Amino acid sequence: MDLLFFKWALAAYLISTLGYTASLLVRRVLIAKASTWVLFTAFSLHTAFFLAQMIVSGGLSINNVHETLSFFAWSLCGIYLILQLKTKTRVLGAFISPVAFLLMIGASTGMEGSVSVPEVLKGGLVTLHVTLSVAGEALFALASCAGAMYLIQNRLIKHKSIGSFSRLLPSLKDLDNINHICLLWGVPLLTLGVLVGSIWARTVWGSHWQWDPKQIWTLAAWLLYALLLHQRLAIGWKGHRVALFSLLAFLILLAGFFLEKAFFTTVHNFL
Repeated sequence: MDLLFFKWALAAYLISTLGYTASLLVRRVLIAKASTWVLFTAFSLHTAFFLAQMIVSGGLSINNVHETLSFFAWSLCGIYLILQLKTKTRVLGAFISPVAFLLMIGASTGMEGSVSVPEVLKGGLVTLHVTLSVAGEALFALASCAGAMYLIQNRLIKHKSIGSFSRLLPSLKDLDNINHICLLWGVPLLTLGVLVGSIWARTVWGSHWQWDPKQIWTLAAWLLYALLLHQRLAIGWKGHRVALFSLLAFLILLAGFFLEKAFFTTVHNFL
């Protein structure tokens, strides 16, 4: 039953992606509004998948890369839908929905397979560590999407290309507020995730730090976004500068993730 919910959610993510794309092509906000409800349906079905999985397995399972991708997509959509209620940035879904759909495609490749995970990696601290870290990273992904849309909207305004297309886009203020909220919550969540992970590492390996590539990559993520949040709160960065740096930071981290997976050996191979 849980796989059925997953497949329904995947189909709904695809429909919402097509709907958002159509809204941009024909320049109609009404289609974007309908696509938001489809995305909410996809999120609900995805939630039902996790609940069914928890009933079967007795808890939330995030023990391999496929389950992590699925949880990342769920977190990204859930956070966006909550923020959308406050900011009415419906067209931002044109950035979020395709990302969630691609993540779900990646997750689907291993949903019916089995991955051998060492017993030591199945504790509650591991699940909490991964949950907090992925939630923080999902907020960073949303910040980068808002940053990308901010740059597009700002460029249209500067070049006086304000037409029917630009009116579909959210206001610069709303996009900047989303960026601020994502950084304000993302950094503490990732911080807690790192702390829980270090406690687990101490328990398992006898040391908080192993110089593992995944640990180094996560620390780099934390430093980048902590610096960005500091600049925003203490120095007063906002608008174009924060949008650009949020996008660049996430692209750097994404490149680092793929390089780490391709060229380095890590004790986090299950993710």
